[in-house]
Amino acid sequence: MQVLITVSFFSLWELFSYFEIINSFIFSSPSRIIRTIYDLHISGNLWHHIWITLKAILISFTIGSLIGFALAVLFYTLPTLKKIFDPFLTVFNSLPKISLGPLLIIWLGANMQTIIVMSLLINTIVTLITIYNGLINTDPYKIKLFKTFKASNYQTLTKLVIPHNKEAIITSLKLNISMSLIGVIMGEFLASRAGIGHLILYGTHVFNLTLVMTGIILIMIISFILYQAITFLENKTK
Repeated sequence: MQVLITVSFFSLWELFSYFEIINSFIFSSPSRIIRTIYDLHISGNLWHHIWITLKAILISFTIGSLIGFALAVLFYTLPTLKKIFDPFLTVFNSLPKISLGPLLIIWLGANMQTIIVMSLLINTIVTLITIYNGLINTDPYKIKLFKTFKASNYQTLTKLVIPHNKEAIITSLKLNISMSLIGVIMGEFLASRAGIGHLILYGTHVFNLTLVMTGIILIMIISFILYQAITFLENKTK
């Protein structure tokens, strides 16, 4: 059914464009997108742009996951610390990260660092909140059982709480990979000379909407592959 829906969508898109039911200049068409991807490949730019974006996603995903997990464990073990920082986290999470873009460019320059930091601003808080909510919802009777057998806080954390929330951690990784991609593309809109976000921005400037649509399709493909990779990891850990 998923394949059927996908094939039907692109087939109808191509037919509507071919018969001019929709404006092919504005909405492009799958055949034009495939031709653009082929031209980028022939020119040697396709894989360069994909790698730049993919590298930034993987770096920000890894760092954001580690920081978010560490903070979640820290807040779980020190509830008072969580209460102190909770309003600050709420305010920061609600802040449109794109508004910090000009400051990041001034502080760090228009480079890969700015793109990664922009992505971290988006994915770290989501990872922290998802994992923390899982930790605090650990079965209290199991925790009481561990304490009955005089288990230390460290033993309870490492032998019960963290393993018990494996699903919450995997869920946070799924959200993190999506947020990382969003953050990287936003960063590339602001400060990049290469990458898929740069392709989309360049296509917009020269009014090449087929190039814009090509960038969007490439993002969707990368997102699907990365999500499937996390799903594969989830299946392996069951």
